[in-house]
Amino acid sequence: MDNSTIPDFFLNDIIKRALDEDLGGVGDITSRAVIPNGTKYKAKINSRSTGVISGMQIAQMAFLMIDRKLEINTLIKDGSRVSPKDTCMTIEGDAKSILMAERVALNFAGRLSAISTMTSNFVSETEGTKAKITCTRKTTPGLRLVEKEAVRHGGGSNHRYGLNDAIMIKDNHIAAAGSIKEVLERARKFASHMSAIEIEVDTLNQLEMVLSCGGANVVLLDNMTNKDMTTAVEMVDGLMLVEASGNMTLDRISSVASTGVDFISVGGLTHSVTNFDLGLDF
Repeated sequence: MDNSTIPDFFLNDIIKRALDEDLGGVGDITSRAVIPNGTKYKAKINSRSTGVISGMQIAQMAFLMIDRKLEINTLIKDGSRVSPKDTCMTIEGDAKSILMAERVALNFAGRLSAISTMTSNFVSETEGTKAKITCTRKTTPGLRLVEKEAVRHGGGSNHRYGLNDAIMIKDNHIAAAGSIKEVLERARKFASHMSAIEIEVDTLNQLEMVLSCGGANVVLLDNMTNKDMTTAVEMVDGLMLVEASGNMTLDRISSVASTGVDFISVGGLTHSVTNFDLGLDF
């Protein structure tokens, strides 16, 4: 499992915006009102669910952004499995500082752990096949970097990060450009030797057109039946990588993987998760 961290430089602005939103330029007026200055406490972030943790790096940064003097010990690293009552992190120091960062830390960790856990569930359904589970660009605005990292923590792989990553020709591009032949010719002329080209097809007839034009690096089979996907893999015969997409739910992912596709993209990994239950206990 890849549990490497993103350089803090790329996360600072994301976390600061979240803290600014929660503190409103004034701070935690409840803690200021009721907790005496200098009160020290030790808190724990505990899991209340079973799954895969993500967001511990960000949680730690949120606490330290409020108070560099806090002593933090991450006991369970991003990408690791947890069970209810497992302690993921301890935070010790000024009680007011801990409470100021609590909600932001838990918001990030809860959402990202939900993504990594759902990804892990999908990945487990592909065991014994070559299919890799990948995410999409259907991410929370401003959080794509961390949500895609959470997919990696769950054992999945990343699709392109943005429109600048690769040339991905979808149905609207074909409609605007005129034909499959036209878009592929233009894409090849535009692409550098480092740029991959992917093209989306909805039918086997469209796939046949793509193949007759020399293919691309990757073909995306959009909303096809399992039977048609199996036929498509046979038609491609190794000329291109094959990606399946469209309504990929957990209960059908195993059957899709068995068609022989190389990748299965699942938008729900980042747009339809239920928050992972974590709590901060004093």
